Amino acid sequence: MSAVADAHAVDHDHHGPAKGIARWLFTTNHKDIGTMYLVFSFTMFLVGGAMAMLIRAELFEPGMQLIQPAFYNQMTTMHGLIMVFGAVMPAFVGLANWMIPLMVGAPDMALPRLNNWSFWLLVTGSLILVSTLFMDGGAPNFGWTFYAPLSTTYGPDSTTFFIFAIHILGISSIMGAINVIATIINMRAPGMTFMKMPMFVWTWLITAFLLIAVLPVLAGVVTMMLMDIHFGTAFFDAAGGGDPVLFQHVFWFFGHPEVYIMILPAFGVISQIIPAFSRKPLFGYTSMVYAVAAIAILSFLVWAHHMFTVGIPIAGELFFMYATMIIAVPTGVKIFNWISTMFRGSLTFETPMLFAIGFVVLFTVGGLSGVMLAIAPADFQYHDTYFVVAHFHYVLIPGAIYGIFAAVYYWLPKWSGRMYSEALGKTHFWLSFIGLNVAFFPMHFVGLAGMPRRYVDYPVQFANFNMISSIGAFLFGISQLLLVYIVYRAIRSGNKAPARPWDGAEGLEWTVPSPAPYHTFEQPPKVD
Repeated sequence: MSAVADAHAVDHDHHGPAKGIARWLFTTNHKDIGTMYLVFSFTMFLVGGAMAMLIRAELFEPGMQLIQPAFYNQMTTMHGLIMVFGAVMPAFVGLANWMIPLMVGAPDMALPRLNNWSFWLLVTGSLILVSTLFMDGGAPNFGWTFYAPLSTTYGPDSTTFFIFAIHILGISSIMGAINVIATIINMRAPGMTFMKMPMFVWTWLITAFLLIAVLPVLAGVVTMMLMDIHFGTAFFDAAGGGDPVLFQHVFWFFGHPEVYIMILPAFGVISQIIPAFSRKPLFGYTSMVYAVAAIAILSFLVWAHHMFTVGIPIAGELFFMYATMIIAVPTGVKIFNWISTMFRGSLTFETPMLFAIGFVVLFTVGGLSGVMLAIAPADFQYHDTYFVVAHFHYVLIPGAIYGIFAAVYYWLPKWSGRMYSEALGKTHFWLSFIGLNVAFFPMHFVGLAGMPRRYVDYPVQFANFNMISSIGAFLFGISQLLLVYIVYRAIRSGNKAPARPWDGAEGLEWTVPSPAPYHTFEQPPKVD
């Protein structure tokens, strides 16, 4: 009871006389913090996207045009790090802050002050990371995977600040995960059992456990880097008795579950949207829950499929090859469930549904190329080519970023009380969809032809496909500015949102009447 009373007091304080900057600095209201997460993550998305535009501008044609190789390496590093730690993960934390208390019937997150602190740590860590661009020697130049000994022996002076930033960002994410777990387990409304929770809540609960499990591994590997750089150890230095391959094992033990940390909340978003716009309950709810749990567990068993070329024993190659193929099974279950939900439904194709369908189609493309990369003998040829770049962008852009876009369009009426322009929203979808495919599908071809990734220049035979990729990337990048306008226009002057903005579609969503903590929880009627 005290937690509920404290949360009500927090909400009351939020509506008190404190205004302006202080309100946003010190707020403990989950909706305010969710909004700050979303705005900050989109800002970082634009920063990281600008770096991607610079990369594609340089690769528009062979030869050296715009930037020097050293700066190109800094851009590839910073683009990856900002997109992972500054854009995608914080966006999903923002969605969790906004929606989880509403979905489980809680008055706020369980730990409101920790919530505020975790956000400002995110901002601090992100600013330290971006500030390395302006330090002597420039930003880190060793790729977003920061392989040792390249990063420990040959990295610039800013490497130490990069390690510090990663620690701060990791602490922020762990605190956010603790908050999510505490909220979901302790603050569900009476009658909401675990198997009645919305899929978005389930996916975030499992994601939070993944975060707590793997972020200490990342902290460990960057601390070992710090020791190698400043304290004379040789964890990753073969000359001192260390092993560079050890770095890859420890990093990817974090890195592969991290991929699912960025994908699972999007699975939850799509599992809310497809039933709503199909006017049907989600097909196979229980199997979806178990599939998400299976993906999370199996994600710890596949890390060395990133390392087929380092010389691991044949038994290890076989194990990781088969484990990677097995993890495709629960993912396939989810695809089957989404398609079955749409089958014979009363479908309408508003913008959230378009992004959800784009997610299913393009994520499947990325999954198929992932199965190709899982085959160890084939991976010897594909490894470190643009085929891998095409694969993980087909997973992460339709997977994570389309999931975020779909969520923003779907829940914006709930957040703001205003409707966005459906015509502009659909325009944003089609520009994004076309730009994405034009940018990344040709990369499969140049990768299979042998073009290596991370190179600032390339032979003339790859020129045509690279030009097409750059044009698609520019289209995709520019189309995101349209999203800024759509959201701004909706909030400022959009039409007032009706109680059920999707014409009855939300009747199938688990909703909690106010006051949230005390009510009889009943399943809403089905919509024909």
